[in-house]
Amino acid sequence: MPGGDARDTARGIAGTVEDFPFLAELPARGPGADMTGRTIGLLAEVYAHVEPSGWRVSDRPGRDTRRARSWLGEDLDALEEFTQGYEGPLKVQAVGPWTLAATLERRGGEAFLGDAGACRYLAESLAEGLTGHLAEVRRRVPGARVVLQLDEPSLTAALRGGIRTASGYRTHPAVDRQVVEDALRQVLGSATAAGAAATAVHSCAPDVPFALLRRAGADAVSFDFSLLTERDDETIGEAVEGGTRLLAGIVPGTDTALSDPAGSVMGVRTLWRRLGLEPGLLAESVVCTPTCGLAGASPAYARRALAHVVRAARSLADNPE
Repeated sequence: MPGGDARDTARGIAGTVEDFPFLAELPARGPGADMTGRTIGLLAEVYAHVEPSGWRVSDRPGRDTRRARSWLGEDLDALEEFTQGYEGPLKVQAVGPWTLAATLERRGGEAFLGDAGACRYLAESLAEGLTGHLAEVRRRVPGARVVLQLDEPSLTAALRGGIRTASGYRTHPAVDRQVVEDALRQVLGSATAAGAAATAVHSCAPDVPFALLRRAGADAVSFDFSLLTERDDETIGEAVEGGTRLLAGIVPGTDTALSDPAGSVMGVRTLWRRLGLEPGLLAESVVCTPTCGLAGASPAYARRALAHVVRAARSLADNPE
C-alpha cells in the first residue's frame, strides 16, 4: 500500500475490505519496510543489511534487520487495533523462497539463487520464520483464519534461467522444476502445519506455472488476469476443478480510470464460459484483487481500487451467468 502511516492504512483496509482484511506492507517508509526487507526480518537465523545493490546477508542482526522487525511490529499493532473481534479470513504475505533467493545476495554479492545449498537453507529459514509469524498473527487476532500468501514475481524467470548475475553479463541457470516445487512445498506445508487456514502463491509475471503451484500444495494462485492467454485455459480449468481458488487481479496497481465493477469482471465470466465451468463455482472459486501491490498508486486510487474489487466480487456472486 502507498504511504507510511500504519494506523491510517489499517483503518482503511478494515473499513473497505471487511470480509478479507490483510496485513499491509508500506515500502515508502524505506529499507526494512520493502517487500524483501519485511521477509528478511522474519527469517530464522539469517540476517541481512542494505548495500547499494540491494539486501546482502550478514553474520548478525544489524540496524537494517532491526528496522525491518520494528516496522513489522508497528504494522501488527495497527492490524490488531482495527480487527478487534474480527472473525474470518485474514491475509498476510511474505516473499517466497525463489524470489527471495533471486534478490538476497550472498557475501560475495551474487544472489543465493546461484548456490543450491544456500537456496535450501534459505527455504528452511523462511519456513521456520513464518511459523513464528503466523503464531503471532493468530495471537493478536484470535478469530482470524490466516491465509498466507507467498509473493513470487521472480518465479517464472528462475524457472527459465532469466535471473541476471551480479555482473549483468549472464544469467543464472534455470532451476530444476522439481527443486522449485520441493522448496515451495516445504514452505507451504510448514505454514499449514503452523495453523494457516489456506495458502496462496502470487505472481504478477506472464506464464504463471499453475500446475506446479498446485502440486506444491498452494490452495490458491494469485495472478494478473490481463496476462492470461488461451494456452493457460487447460491448467486453469484443471486447477478450478481440483479445488484451487483463483485470486484474479482485475484492477491495475497504479492510477487508472476504473470501469464499472461489473465490466471489470467480464473477462472472468468469458473465461468461465470458455472453460465450460459451472457458473455457480464463480463465487466459491474466485477472489477479485488488484493485479499486484498498490504501493505505486496514489493513496486515493488505492482506496478506490480496494472498494472497486469488493463491488466487482459482489457482482460475480450475485450474477454468475
